[in-house]
Amino acid sequence: MKPRKLKLGNRNIIGARVYDARNAKGLKQKELLAKLQLKGVEISTPALSLLEGQKRPVSDIELKALSEILNVSVEWLLGIQDDK
Repeated sequence: MKPRKLKLGNRNIIGARVYDARNAKGLKQKELLAKLQLKGVEISTPALSLLEGQKRPVSDIELKALSEILNVSVEWLLGIQDDK
């Protein structure tokens, strides 16, 4: 997995945790995108990159799907709880 080159933005609070959880599962962005599509969530590769970089807002539908796919709680993605 490539390390992030740019500093994180301030458009969402879950992006860094999505990135961490995705990497912990060994998923590439394209694999995560495919799983999102199966849940009816259509976003592009650049949009996912912006989401992970906290430079793009996240919808509630995307938040729920990411939580389910990455097998982490919404609360963990939001930084409300420490454990997944």
